[in-house]
Amino acid sequence: AARGLPSMLYVPDIEPGLAIQALSRLAHTVALTTESSRAYFPQRTRAVVTGYPLRSDLEGWTRQNGRAHLNLDPRRPVLLVTGGSKGARSINRAVTAILTEILPFTQVVWISGSLDWDEVSTAVQSLPAEISTGLRVFPYLHDMGAALSAADLVLSRAGASALGEYPFFGLPAVLVPYPYAWRYQKVNAGYLVDKGAAGMIEDASLAEKLLPTLRDLLGPGGEERRAPMQTAMRALARP
Repeated sequence: AARGLPSMLYVPDIEPGLAIQALSRLAHTVALTTESSRAYFPQRTRAVVTGYPLRSDLEGWTRQNGRAHLNLDPRRPVLLVTGGSKGARSINRAVTAILTEILPFTQVVWISGSLDWDEVSTAVQSLPAEISTGLRVFPYLHDMGAALSAADLVLSRAGASALGEYPFFGLPAVLVPYPYAWRYQKVNAGYLVDKGAAGMIEDASLAEKLLPTLRDLLGPGGEERRAPMQTAMRALARP
């Protein structure tokens, strides 16, 4: 801007943080992930909905090749659990507590993050061999497109990527907003819930609500309950 060149500011989450709000006054154009963000920039005539930028390596993945890549049974439902590169401790511990109850009805691709890897891998090693065949656990997964394309449901936080990656793959979600970034993640989750594409569980309610939620969406009859969520999520895709 100092050289007379136009500048663009991108707003990944629906609600902009304070830094983005301040910088927006200097930007020539503000790019938005969704139309809902426009309400936070009422005076900006140059606020443009561009959608969410996605890495090119996410293209080309399908349900079939994603499951083959991860050596998953093509006939059984798949739950993807992810908490980002460092992980989400409350989600990891909630999943650990119910593994023996969910593995009989769903396969699980679990990306624990680096911080909890020792704890998670120890818990997995203690599982009976007959139920752990449908479990794939990683501290980090480079081929994230394989996991996103293979899954029938994702359990995760509600960062900005949920607004872009899940719609791209038409992937229904159960979102657990990070309690220490509650406001902006809750707004992201609320947007997807209001559109019928996701469910939301508060972090403090995981122990109580996670198992019945997963049983409802992945157990018997779950495919019919996920179908409208999948349609709604895919309709939000704007890569």
